[in-house]
Amino acid sequence: MSSSLKEKFDSIIFDLDGTLWDSTGNVAVAWQDAIATVDYVDEVMTREKIRPITGLAYNVIFDTLFSHLDIEKRAELMGLCAKSELETLHTKGGELYPSLDETLGYLARRYKLFIVSNCQSGYIEVFLKLSNVGHYFSGHQCYGTKGNPKAENIKDIVNDYELRAPVYIGDTMGDYDSATKAGVPFIFADYGFGKVESGQLATISTFAELTVLL
Repeated sequence: MSSSLKEKFDSIIFDLDGTLWDSTGNVAVAWQDAIATVDYVDEVMTREKIRPITGLAYNVIFDTLFSHLDIEKRAELMGLCAKSELETLHTKGGELYPSLDETLGYLARRYKLFIVSNCQSGYIEVFLKLSNVGHYFSGHQCYGTKGNPKAENIKDIVNDYELRAPVYIGDTMGDYDSATKAGVPFIFADYGFGKVESGQLATISTFAELTVLL
C-alpha cells in the first residue's frame, strides 16, 4: 500500500459504527426489547435489517424503518429504542474491529484523534468506556448533541480544535458525502457496512492497514 499519505495530516476523524466497532447484533436485541413494550409494531429486528441503515442520522433511521407509523408513535418508539440501546450496550457492547487498540495507539502518537457519528447522545461514551480506548481521543461529536447532520458536526470538530489538515475515515457513502461537504478528505473502510466506488483518497480493508497508510 502506498505511503504517500504520511505527513499530510495533523488529525484523524473517525466514524464509529462500521469503522471502529460493529454493535448491530446487540442493537437489534435492544430494539426488539423496546418493540415488545408497545402494541403497534409487529416486526422482528435483526442485524441484517439494521446494518444497511446504520450510519444514518438517528431520526432518519426510524423514519426509514417505521415510515408506516404516525409521527407521534414513531417518536415514542425511537425514544424507547434509544433508551434500551444504551442500557443494552452498557453491558454487552459491540464487536471491536481487530487490532483497534494497537492501531489507535500508533496513530495517537502522530495525530490528534476524534470521532464524529450520527448516533444518539451517550452512544460514543459507551463505546469509549467499553473499548478502553478513550484516552486516545481528543474529542467527539454526534447527531444527538445538536441534531445537526454529520457534515456540520465534522466542521464543528475542525473549527473547535483548530485542525489544519484533518482526514475523515468512514465506511459508507453517507460518510464520504458528509466529509466532502465539510471540506475534509476521505479514506474508505471497506470492511464496514457500505460501499464507496470513487472519490476517496484511499481504501483500507482492515483497520490495521492505517499504520501503513498513515
